[in-house]
Amino acid sequence: MGDSAPNELARLRRERRLMLLQLLPVVLVLTVLFGGALVLGVMQSLGFAPWFGVNTFPDFSYFGALWSQASFWQSLWLTLYYAVAATILSLILGILLALALVRTFPSKTLYKYLYKLPLMIPYTVGIALAVIMLGNGGMLSRLMAFAGLIDDPAQFPQILKTHMGWGIIAVYVWKQTPFVALTIYAVLLGVGRETEEAAAILGANKRQIFFLVTLPQILPGIISSTLIIFAFNIGAFEAPFILGGGFPDTLPVVAWRYFNDADYTLQLQGMATVVSIALIAGGILYSYLAIYRRYERRIGRQ
Repeated sequence: MGDSAPNELARLRRERRLMLLQLLPVVLVLTVLFGGALVLGVMQSLGFAPWFGVNTFPDFSYFGALWSQASFWQSLWLTLYYAVAATILSLILGILLALALVRTFPSKTLYKYLYKLPLMIPYTVGIALAVIMLGNGGMLSRLMAFAGLIDDPAQFPQILKTHMGWGIIAVYVWKQTPFVALTIYAVLLGVGRETEEAAAILGANKRQIFFLVTLPQILPGIISSTLIIFAFNIGAFEAPFILGGGFPDTLPVVAWRYFNDADYTLQLQGMATVVSIALIAGGILYSYLAIYRRYERRIGRQ
């Protein structure tokens, strides 16, 4: 009996070392591909591009030129506006959908498959659907004209190609609400409904049950899902490029324009834009996680 514990510990250590060795090739490939690209991108934003005849590393002038432009801050505001608005709306709708899914209602099995359909459709298809449905000559405007609500499809309110970004936000929300709902629904299934039922027996109303019982339980799912969709939204390119209102563009579109300029040296400015996006997104996500961790410690949950 005295030797069994050390032998078991040694066996676990051998299994752990074997697992690490098996993962080593994958880790090396990911480190070289992604880590190397990240380092090269930062160096390029700091003036290292000998293939373009530019090698002034370290040179912060590209960031200085970028940040000194008023259009950069306008683009940053647009980028954050689209990302935050879509994330909040997706979160609210996702929570409501997840809460509905834990209840029993007719055709629930069919509904559980239908709400996942947007997850299987690419963003580009969603953008195309937005153009077909929400454009001034699209299906919705024609239906309203047919119903007599407007005299001509051209009178339909401008939803696409505006800086309000209703089309962009609609595509994000349509695509991301099922993802949020799926994440939170999985958490709700794991925690069960016993605590909610106990709170109801003790006299709590629906509002109190949600904010004092359900919300703290699903908070980990909320944090993880919003981190993912916000990180995607702030770096997304296709929807703002196709459905946006033009100048000022979002930062990913600004970077794309730099990369496609006839002057190849402007790629360094484009890389400075990409690094700026990464720094801003990283700072926001780190602060978001730090606030959540502080809340977790305050309630005694690690």
